[in-house]
Formats: sequence, C-alpha cells, structure tokens
Amino acid sequence: MWLLSRLRGVAGRWDQVRVSTRWRAGVAVLAVTVMAGPVPAQAQQGAVLRVALVQDVDHLNPFLASFASSTMIGRLSWEFLTLPSAEDNTPSPGLAESWTTSADKLTWTYRIRQDVHWSDGEPVTAKDAAFTFNRIITDDKAQEANGTYVENFASVTAPDEHTLVITTKAPQASMTALDVPIVPEHVWAGIRDMEDPRTDSVPVVGVGDGPFLITEYRPNELVRLKANPEYWRGKARYDELQFITYKNADAAVNALRNDEVDLVNRLTSTQFDALTGQPGITTNKATGRRYRELLMNPGAQTLARRPIGDGNPALTDVRVRRAIAQAIDPRTLIDKVLGGDGRLGGGLLPTAYPKYHWDPADAQRYRFDPAAANAALDAAGYLRGADGSRTGRDGAPLRLRLLGKASEDFSQRAADYVVSWLGAIGIGVTKQLVSDNEVDDRTNAGTYDLAFSGWGTSPDPDYTLAKQSCGALPATSGSSSSASFFCDPQFDALYTQESAELDPARRADLVKQAQARYYDQVPSFVIDYDNPLEAYRSDRFTGFPQQPAHTGTIMEQSGYWGFYGAVPAAHSGGGNGLPAGAWAGIGAAVLVVVAIGGVAAARRRSSADDRE
Repeated sequence: MWLLSRLRGVAGRWDQVRVSTRWRAGVAVLAVTVMAGPVPAQAQQGAVLRVALVQDVDHLNPFLASFASSTMIGRLSWEFLTLPSAEDNTPSPGLAESWTTSADKLTWTYRIRQDVHWSDGEPVTAKDAAFTFNRIITDDKAQEANGTYVENFASVTAPDEHTLVITTKAPQASMTALDVPIVPEHVWAGIRDMEDPRTDSVPVVGVGDGPFLITEYRPNELVRLKANPEYWRGKARYDELQFITYKNADAAVNALRNDEVDLVNRLTSTQFDALTGQPGITTNKATGRRYRELLMNPGAQTLARRPIGDGNPALTDVRVRRAIAQAIDPRTLIDKVLGGDGRLGGGLLPTAYPKYHWDPADAQRYRFDPAAANAALDAAGYLRGADGSRTGRDGAPLRLRLLGKASEDFSQRAADYVVSWLGAIGIGVTKQLVSDNEVDDRTNAGTYDLAFSGWGTSPDPDYTLAKQSCGALPATSGSSSSASFFCDPQFDALYTQESAELDPARRADLVKQAQARYYDQVPSFVIDYDNPLEAYRSDRFTGFPQQPAHTGTIMEQSGYWGFYGAVPAAHSGGGNGLPAGAWAGIGAAVLVVVAIGGVAAARRRSSADDRE
C-alpha cells in the first residue's frame, strides 16, 4: 500500500510543468510485479507470444523509424527518459527515475537510474542520453524521426554518469514527453551515416536496454527479439515474442483461427464480429489514439523552400482543397468501410485526449455538399467543359492521383468512393494502390496528389503539431520530417506559443486554435479517429495491459505495456514458436519475428506519432 500511495502521490500530469517519480504499470501488471514477485524460471521456459503484423517495417534504426510497426518494435528495445503510464497516459519514469526544473523553466535535470546495463554489459549512463540528443541536434539525417523535440534545446550535457542536464532557449512544455529512444554511445558513435545499412543490422540495433533485445532481422521477412534477462524492471513472464507479418488482415485472421499467431490488430469490423465469442479467442474494441486522413499535396518543398515532388499545382490553391473536403462524405466511409468503428474526424488530436481534442463548430465543418463544392470550384476559376471535366489554369484537365496501400482494406474500399465523389464535381481521379513502403517513399518525396495516411498521436500534443510546422519540412527530398508539407505562419505562431506555454488551460486553448487553423487550410482532411479492433488467443495468453487501462489498445501503444505485461495461460504449455506447417501455410505472407522478455512493464519508443 505504501508503494501505491507513493506512486499516486508523486504523479504529475503530462501537460504540467514538472512531474516527479510516478510510474504505474497498470493495476493488473503492478499486482503481478509487486505482489507475485519474480516468476519461477521453469514457468518462463519456452513461452512464445506470436503477433501478426499487417504493416511493413520501414526501419529498425530508431533515428529513422516512423511506421507504427517499426516504432512498436523499437519501444521494446530501447528505454526512454520517461513514458506515458499504462493506466492513464500520465508521465512515468523510464531511464530517468526523477527530474527537476529550474525556477525559470529553462534547465531540466534528470536523475538517470543506476545499475542499468546495455545488453553487451556496458553500463547505461547519462552520457548515452546526452550523446543521443546531441546526435539529433547536429546530424540532419538523425533528425528524421524526432528532430522536432530538440529544436528548442540550447545544450545537453552529462555532468556525471547519472545526471543529465538539458537547457532550452525558451520554456518547453513537452520536457516530460521527449519520445526519443536513448541509444548506446559506444555503438552509435561509430555510425557516420544514418542511412548506412548497418544501422538496421543486429550488431547495431541488437544492443539495447529495453525489455526485449533484437537478435535477428531479415528485411521484409523476419525480426527476432529475445527477453532481456537483465532488464531493470525484471524479466517478462515469457521468453520470446514473434511478430509475423502477413500480406493482409484476412491472412492474419486465418492464422489466429489456426493457432499460428496469438494476437492480431487492425481488424475490419466484419473480421472482428466473426471472431467475437469464438472459443479460445477474446476481442478488444479500444479507444484509439490514431487519426486517418486524406493528404492533399499543398506544394511539397524542403526546409530551404525548394519545391520537390510532382504534386498537381491546383492543390496549392486552398479553395480547391476545401472543395475536395466538401465533396467527401466521411460518415459514409465510417459506416460503410469501417463498419461504424470510428468517430467523425475534426482536429489532429483524437477524442482519446479530451483535453486537447478539437471539433469544428457546425458553421466551420466541411460537410458533404457536392453543390457547394461545385460552386467553390467555379468561383475559383476551375471550370467544367462540355464533357463535365474541369480544367486547371493551364487548360489541362484537372486530374489527380490517389495513393493508398494495396494491403489495407480501408484504402482499397474507400478509394472507390473518393473516385466517385470527386468525379461528380468534375475532378478525375486515378487510383494508385501500392506497397506500404512505396506509399511512405512517395508521400515523403511529394510525388503524390492525394494519399490516404494516418498517424498515432501521443498524450502530449507537441509532436503532432510540430509535424505540421514549417520547421518540420524536410532538409532533403525523401525525408519523413513533415507529415503534410504544411507551412503556414499563423499555424507556426500558435504552435510556438503552445510549446512554450506552461499553464495547462492556456496551453490547451492554443493547441485547439492551432488545430482550427490547420482544419481551415486543409493540407489534409481528417476523416475519422479509428476504434482499434484487436483479438487474441486467450487460451494461450492473458493479462494484456491496455493503455489507457480498461479502454485502450494492446498493440501500438505509447509504450510497451501490452506486450511486457502479458501472461502465458496456465494450460498453454508455452509453445516454442510457430507450429509445424505454419511457415508453409503463410503463403505469400512475409514473416517478421520478434522475441521478448520482461514481467510487468513500462517504456516508450521513438516517434510519438507513428505513421500508418
């Protein structure tokens, strides 16, 4: 009881100026860890949790990784200074066991916990943290995933092995939400080029301090992690976690039914309903932290304002983008494509974070109104010819490409609706459904007109807003620094104010104003906030902590709680990986395997906003 009281008493809120030493792994996990004590070694032998992935892995290099699948693996491998708690997303200690701030809120001092070691035996120190942040500050390529966190940093030093000091140029409200994985200096200091293939190799990414350690990686095929027996929170209740990548959710669901995997997510509503109530299977409909959007290329450019890509110049006209938003019916997409498992979109922060969530007023909302969309395009000078097609200012037909993922049910089905809706207002649309990685490459390079996309947001709004700022524009073509190529002085002014505002209520108001400006300029149209649909073999594993507790997700959390806190079912027999014949049964699926260990949990991986 003393521990629970202590944990509650020292807790702060993510948006407050300072937090002390709170960490709660969630009621179920905490009970297992504190009351049950270490699990006997024999109970840990051979237990394997097999997880299906229906998304590619872009990088294991934590400085570059942006896909949700990649960041999920990274969250298991490297510790962060702090991470959102499993219970309610408030900040909890990670590598930093405590922290303080100066009276002027410009100097932050983090106490790095002792007796933590990298998997190669070297001690984890404040110097590793200082190296990580300074590498991001000084190396343009290292800024790709998390550069926005350090833009306001004046200096990062390690006066001794257990003290990290960060000074900022102006107060920074997100200093308890630095979603940057700390890497070992003695490994990464030898990496001169962040795009060197070695940065995705096991000799580099295999040295970690998280609950799980990467032991094998075959790009587009296999990743394997093992339990970290020396993890500072204690070893998990099973030995290995396998992430098995399937071509689509149908293949993953079949694998779950056939006992080839234990956990799947990103289910369609039809798949979810079919699995509900099945023997040995438990389903979870969660409150989501992700938003789904339709990107509209507003004129891709680099940080130096050099145009890149080949987006249709008509989309640089905000009147065209607004007309497209009026021509799309998100309610139909939610009802017909998502089976009702989503909430109507608005701002960039989902309803999972009510303090920062913003919804447009009725008069502001883009409503499905083809007549209004037609009138707006007419007024903007994009006129229809005798055949009903509109022409651009260059006299050429107004035609757009719609980019989406061939592996994703939403992209496949929603694309037909968008083609029809925009065709009705005289805009020709060509579908281009390609691989996950090609979607990422093309949206990063600006070689698209329209594209289905989405991001997972963190409890603190700073990262999500920073991704839309002028400062997030890529240094070079192909970087994933910017989420939408949006660059607007009014938005930037609001973002700058909110990032330095330490009064919680005032900051929340500024965050909402920034979202309103983004919505008005519509570089992307937020379609919905998904309700994640998951299912697992409860005859093999139980006790998956959700984030937040009781209503949140198991996979793709802002941390590693869902995996770290899982418990093998007493009658599961442990298992030792995929059953006989499973590899052949996967067929065209790609396999990605990850092995894990740890008991109860708490940690966070690189990018707060994980890209769909």
